[in-house]
Amino acid sequence: MRGEKEGFLRVKLGIDKEEVLHKLGRIFIENKTKGSCLKQLQLAIEDAIDRLLSSSIETEFRNLYKEKADEEAISVFVENLKQLLLAPPLGTKRIMGIDPGFRSGCKVVCLDENGSLLNDTVIYPHPPQMQAEKAKNDIQTLLRKYKIESIAIGNGTAGKETYALLKATAKLCDVELFMVNESGASIYSASEIARKEFPDHDLTVRGAVSIGRRLMDPLSELVKIDPKSIGVGQYQHDVNQAKLKENLTRCVESCVNAVGIDLNTASEHVLTFISGLGPTIASNIVKYREENGSFIKIETLKKVPRMGAKAYEQSAGFLRIRNGKNPLDNTGVHPERYKLVNKMAKDIGVKLESLISEKQKRNELSPSRYITDDVGLPTINDILEELSKPGIDIRGKAKTFEFTSGINTIADVKTGMKVNGVINNVTKFGAFVDIGIKESGLIHISQMADKFISDPLDVVKLNQKVYATVIEVDESRKRISLSLKQ
Repeated sequence: MRGEKEGFLRVKLGIDKEEVLHKLGRIFIENKTKGSCLKQLQLAIEDAIDRLLSSSIETEFRNLYKEKADEEAISVFVENLKQLLLAPPLGTKRIMGIDPGFRSGCKVVCLDENGSLLNDTVIYPHPPQMQAEKAKNDIQTLLRKYKIESIAIGNGTAGKETYALLKATAKLCDVELFMVNESGASIYSASEIARKEFPDHDLTVRGAVSIGRRLMDPLSELVKIDPKSIGVGQYQHDVNQAKLKENLTRCVESCVNAVGIDLNTASEHVLTFISGLGPTIASNIVKYREENGSFIKIETLKKVPRMGAKAYEQSAGFLRIRNGKNPLDNTGVHPERYKLVNKMAKDIGVKLESLISEKQKRNELSPSRYITDDVGLPTINDILEELSKPGIDIRGKAKTFEFTSGINTIADVKTGMKVNGVINNVTKFGAFVDIGIKESGLIHISQMADKFISDPLDVVKLNQKVYATVIEVDESRKRISLSLKQ
């Protein structure tokens, strides 16, 4: 359809006209029909096929298969988005975010533990300015002044060059260095959300902040961007846009609720995706937090304007309060089951904190003892599982990664090489891999495993680190083919 739309292809549904004429004749022409009446009926049937039926059937089949293709493409997009949103965060650390560039320089921002902007500047280590030593000294000064713990460098233009330049500096100052996928950062920097967050800063600063925050918490930052602009999936602009938006929104909500959001640090935009909360209540929560300080217990949510009983019931189980008055507020246990958990602790003669922290104490409980008309065994088991992981992020923690050294352009890539890479997109026909240069490599589905697979997602996922073999390089077409086969 894309080829047809751009004028390269012409698609038509072909049928065996003689067979169709014969079958329709058997339906509409009686055995005793003869002469001119028979001829007119045959002409009418042929005209119907040529003028009406063929185009109608073609439209019907086009719509049918377009719908099937949409469903397939949307499912791939949703799965990619889910993996991207659930990428491991680095957590609450002081971050330096760098949006690299050549002629316009590298935009540098320093963020505190909560992602607030402390400082912004520009360095010019690359051509044409070539102020590499000054850039290194400026970075060292900022790292020490703001007690930076990690550096996030965007993986776009000049990303690898900036990474290589700052590698020694990062080791010298004992900070970790990360390459961060910057897809959609420019979309965020020009958005209403970014203008509201940083009204006194230009687009370049906002983009660097987005890169830094993505390292701290990919989910909280990526939900601010239209998923179609994140750069994953296949044919996202050709599918049914209403269905795409509906499925992507549902995916974002599912991921936000699965992770559990810190009530005291979550942005207004993230809170809107929590079940039961909308833009109005999310805004009211942030205002209440600013006026009254951090929430110390989940029940305080009821004091937030417009927070009704139903909204509280739906949202409370997906919100967390770290270091609050009640340790259960930092678990996935819903407040309506707090009495039940307290009863469990009382029954085995321990404090609530001990029940949460000590596995052997929870093993002393008999789950069937707490079954009632309202609470079944699956709910009891879910509660015990949530008690075992208070404050634990299901996404894990971000880890450093280095591309293969010596590869700076496609000219450096040779057949037979082994290269480190990161999956940056998954489609139905294979996966694209960032190997540290401008061009991504492609692992075709036939090169993913030593056995037959029907879906790339059975083998790889977004952001997965891979060690692949280069099997073909077409420098003129800027294509690199990779393999994961042994």
